[in-house]
Amino acid sequence: MHAYLPLSSVDRQAMLEEVGFTSFEEMIQHIPASLRLQQLDLPPGKSELEVQGTMRGWAASNHTPDKLSFLGAGVYQRFIPAAVDAIVSRSEFYTAYTPYQPEVSQGTLQYTYEYQTLICQLTGMDVSNASLYDGSTAMAEAAFMAMRITGRRKILVAGSVHPEYLEVLNTYARGPEASIEVLPLTNGRLSHDQIRAEALEGAACLVVACPNFFGLVEEMPQLSETIHAAGGLLVAVVEPTSLAVLTPPGEYGADIVVGDGQSLGNMSQFGGPHVGFMACRSEHFRQLPGRIVGATQDSRGEKAYTLTLQTREQHIRREKATSNICTNQALCALAVTVYLSLAGPQGLLSVAELSADRAHHLAQAIAEIPGFSLAFDGPFINEFVVRSRFPVQQVLDHLQNQGILGGVPLKTWFPDREDCFLIAVTEINDVESLQRLMSALTEFATTSITV
Repeated sequence: MHAYLPLSSVDRQAMLEEVGFTSFEEMIQHIPASLRLQQLDLPPGKSELEVQGTMRGWAASNHTPDKLSFLGAGVYQRFIPAAVDAIVSRSEFYTAYTPYQPEVSQGTLQYTYEYQTLICQLTGMDVSNASLYDGSTAMAEAAFMAMRITGRRKILVAGSVHPEYLEVLNTYARGPEASIEVLPLTNGRLSHDQIRAEALEGAACLVVACPNFFGLVEEMPQLSETIHAAGGLLVAVVEPTSLAVLTPPGEYGADIVVGDGQSLGNMSQFGGPHVGFMACRSEHFRQLPGRIVGATQDSRGEKAYTLTLQTREQHIRREKATSNICTNQALCALAVTVYLSLAGPQGLLSVAELSADRAHHLAQAIAEIPGFSLAFDGPFINEFVVRSRFPVQQVLDHLQNQGILGGVPLKTWFPDREDCFLIAVTEINDVESLQRLMSALTEFATTSITV
């Protein structure tokens, strides 16, 4: 029995005529002949059993040994409890779709509501949406939200935000022709004393990452005062785990807080999908893009959940919507919810402190290896920049040969920092891992200096 029914020549001709062609060659005439395949070199058909055997043979040829990873730059390898995957893989979560009908979607709506609550507790803000695509889109949406609130069209961005986040913001800004000004840095950070008065004039917001792309902690309270004095809003781009040890943005005056929740229970997944979180002060919540789940009462007076304030969204308001984003990363947001619920405040604090302690120990040790130094002297949490007198790619290649992914070269985004690379340390990197990295760097330095 065939798995498919082949089309007869009569059927094929009828289909061609239906779309306005007399032959297949006529249909593809606009494709240059040099780009057309004359025939497909396919092997004879196989049964399902034979295909499985072939695939297993191919898979067996792969060899992917585990490597120590010190990669960061916005995507972090952290420990994920087995319960996270066990819960998010349940069919009722894994296959659930948009909860437009609250009467049959209470489970999805409730965990989304709990996610929003956890984000508010983590950031110290009043209201959270149900998540956005990732940290970069969340940052761009926050900047545009600030423009709607203030009626201004200029966006100030610290030069220390993730450069790929800035690329997304620039893409957003092309349509409405918003003005984006990137502010220069001093020793890897944005100095509130050196922000020009003319730059602040007419600014809708100041976008600052803390910790920033270089891992440094910015002077957020002072920057908050500076932009508020000029009538603009502060958009804080944060790494969520760091909030266990840093002052919550709500306490230093941030108006909108965004970030990427990948490090909270989500694997790196080759860069996505991730989950962007976004929270704001209560006076601005009607300008939040995306979905918001609210708690209410049903006809029997019992607690119930529903999508609320939907007039914001594209599927209702179209061109009057606050954003073209009218969805959320529900499954990734569920992973965040499960992870934070399992960790609790003390667990998240332990993860952040352990990462910070090991990062500072490693940074101090690397700075003592001849040929290496710390590029900046400001405070950091678990990520820092190393300056090398040796070619950075040679250093990283040597580490990789030792089974270590030693960091991210900064020249990828900053050509003037070709002698620097970024190292991230998490709770995954135990003391033995740190020692292996230090030994490999020492070996490289000793060999290179001798030669």
